[in-house]
Amino acid sequence: MPPSRLHFVACAVVVVFFCAAAPSRAQSATASAPEPEAFREVTDETGRSVRIPQPVRRIVSLAPSLTETIYVLGLQDRLVGDTNYCDYPPDAKKKTKVGGGIDPNLEVIASLHPDLVLVTKSFNRLETTQSLDQLGIPSYATAPHTVADIMSSVKNLAAVLGVPEAGSSVAEEMQRQLDGLQHRIGDLPPKRVLFVVWTQPLISTGQHTFLADALRHAGAVSIVNSSQDWPQVNLEEVARLQPDFLVFAESHSGDAAREMAKLATLPGWKILRAVRNRRYAVISDAVNRPAPRIVSAIEDLARQLHPKAFADEPGGTRKESSKENPALLNSAPVSLSQPLRQTHLGSTGGSACGR
Repeated sequence: MPPSRLHFVACAVVVVFFCAAAPSRAQSATASAPEPEAFREVTDETGRSVRIPQPVRRIVSLAPSLTETIYVLGLQDRLVGDTNYCDYPPDAKKKTKVGGGIDPNLEVIASLHPDLVLVTKSFNRLETTQSLDQLGIPSYATAPHTVADIMSSVKNLAAVLGVPEAGSSVAEEMQRQLDGLQHRIGDLPPKRVLFVVWTQPLISTGQHTFLADALRHAGAVSIVNSSQDWPQVNLEEVARLQPDFLVFAESHSGDAAREMAKLATLPGWKILRAVRNRRYAVISDAVNRPAPRIVSAIEDLARQLHPKAFADEPGGTRKESSKENPALLNSAPVSLSQPLRQTHLGSTGGSACGR
């Protein structure tokens, strides 16, 4: 064979060999190289930068309000654990319990292998998030201070969990109900109220909490002018200001009725006209939780403070808001005489409210 022809055949053999071997090497490389894990970098509502695995399949909630929000967003199947205080909706009681908001059991949390732990500034401690960071478990914090902030938190949380449409839908429904309420009571003078968080010692709410903002949406204004979130109040000062109504959060009206009946027997309370005339408003404990259900408590309070604005409704003025929206129902009772709990995430104050 001439040298030129021999050279051509040799080249052809080499080309065929490499063409046949290339797919084999590519397949081998594809099979051996693991797929890179997907993450998303977000900033939570306290300004922390959080690296979150995508998608988020396993969630632990460390606040009742966050648990409620997860259910409203339809993500309850992803919730693998929550706190001892997460009691609404009833199905939340069946989730694995990881302790309290202040003192969650980190070993139990780690054993659940969560992709993300949800916390809220007013109910959890900064030390908890720092401990989770050390374990390599990401946490995302919410920090609402107004009702509008609660709606924003719902949308933010939904986006982080991969269901932005659900978050927008829930927030829009909340706004629709608030707009309807504003249409009824917006022109009425607000009632001056004392929101009673605890009775002994007397604890109320300051002017810069989502609870104070909820009162304003209900056509009320707190007589307590304090920059503290949950100030201890002097009863003599309350007597000087003489609120139109005392407002309590309680899910079982019978329990609240017994507590309120005791007020007239306590030293100093009987000098309040609201006590003597039994001008009380009792609403769901949902008002204490920065979650979508707070709208039902706001509407219920508005009906009690401004009954004439709802007189045109069929069936009277005490229509249950929860019949319009099943997501907004009653929750667990709150004692009116237990001591104030200091529970906070990166702040200098807090209470059982804001859960």
